[in-house]
Amino acid sequence: MNDSEFPSEFASGWKDITQQALDEVIRLHKMFREGRHGGKRATLSFTNLSHKDLAGHDLSDADFSGCRMQHANLRGTKLTAANLFAADLRASDLTGANLSRADMRGACIRGAILTDCEMQECDLRAGVLLKSDRRGNLAMMTFDMNVTDLGSAVIRGADLTSAKLSNAFIMQSDLTDAILRNAKLQKTDLSQSNLTGSILEGADLTEANLTGAIFHGAILARAIMHGTKLDGADLAGAMLDDLDQTKSDFTKAQLPKSLDTLGAPLREVLVQHAQWIHSSGKNGKRAELARYDLSKQNLEGANLSAASLELAILRGCNLSKANLLMADLSYADLRDADLAHADLRGASFRRANLAGARLVGARASPVDIMGSSTHLWPANFEHARLTNANLNGVDMRRAKLPSANFSNATLTGANFKNANLQDAIFTRADTRGADFEGADLRGAQGVPETEGGG
Repeated sequence: MNDSEFPSEFASGWKDITQQALDEVIRLHKMFREGRHGGKRATLSFTNLSHKDLAGHDLSDADFSGCRMQHANLRGTKLTAANLFAADLRASDLTGANLSRADMRGACIRGAILTDCEMQECDLRAGVLLKSDRRGNLAMMTFDMNVTDLGSAVIRGADLTSAKLSNAFIMQSDLTDAILRNAKLQKTDLSQSNLTGSILEGADLTEANLTGAIFHGAILARAIMHGTKLDGADLAGAMLDDLDQTKSDFTKAQLPKSLDTLGAPLREVLVQHAQWIHSSGKNGKRAELARYDLSKQNLEGANLSAASLELAILRGCNLSKANLLMADLSYADLRDADLAHADLRGASFRRANLAGARLVGARASPVDIMGSSTHLWPANFEHARLTNANLNGVDMRRAKLPSANFSNATLTGANFKNANLQDAIFTRADTRGADFEGADLRGAQGVPETEGGG
């Protein structure tokens, strides 16, 4: 940031500090936090900390109000209840930082990296900072119309539970897998942002701007959407349970398509697809069911191999014994679906929601695509939600399951040999008799040590 972006009277108002002097401030703050004699709270308001290294330190309750912190290294820094009022954090790296209850009103976080941040109850509302000039007059210090600016920020996986984000500017930001449960987002600009897999249960989006935003696989249950701008917002694959859709114009959003618009009865589509499969594409027609609402359809034993079902709503469907070989079900809503003894070999369930689904005895092992054991195509369940699902006896050998969530799932007798289970979650899952031989369990949570692992 150039000094010319601020009134000339304030160009010399930011105090410079060396890394060595900053390290001493951090040391004294640690003593202060520990209640040791000689400790002193870090008071760094209006200090130029751009490009400085503050990574990994506990700076809770420190005062950074009005600081210039562009490109600062704050990876893993604990900033609980810190004062970051109107701080300039543009392009800073806050990966894994803890900003819970921090005061970030009026802060500028444009282009910052906030991946996996803890930001519960963080205050990110608009804020105005006043500073005295050389003549003793007060003037308003703002970045962009005194709103909190998170534009173009990377906020993947950040926990913003109950955060105050009203009137904030979060345009074109990456909020993939962010937790925004009960967050205050009134009049917030989230246009063109990516909220794939985000959790917005109970969030208040009154008069928010969601133009062009993407909500694939997002959970919007019980969200408040009164007067919300939804022009071009992509809500396909989003969970809209208990959401009052009468207070905003949802006709302007992209929603799941009704079977009435399919152009042919579903049964005929399946017949044409079977012909397409058996003739290797010479006859019939591939089933293009992406984004369609197929809730509670009886598709028992149906041949849907290689079908296009991404972002489809298949909640409560009977897909037992169905053939889904190499089918694409990415982002599909399969909550409470019955997939018992289905053929899922080589299928993609990337970011699909299979909460409460029944996959007893299903086959999700690799498929041989070239007639040679050296060309195996694994089933893909990356980031899939399998909470409370029944996977008793499922075959998931060599499956791609990074970041899959198996919380409270039944995995008795499941075969995970040589599967990729990096960062998977097994909290309270029943893994009795499950086989994890050769599986990659790096970063996985909740797997009993006695069950093996790679």
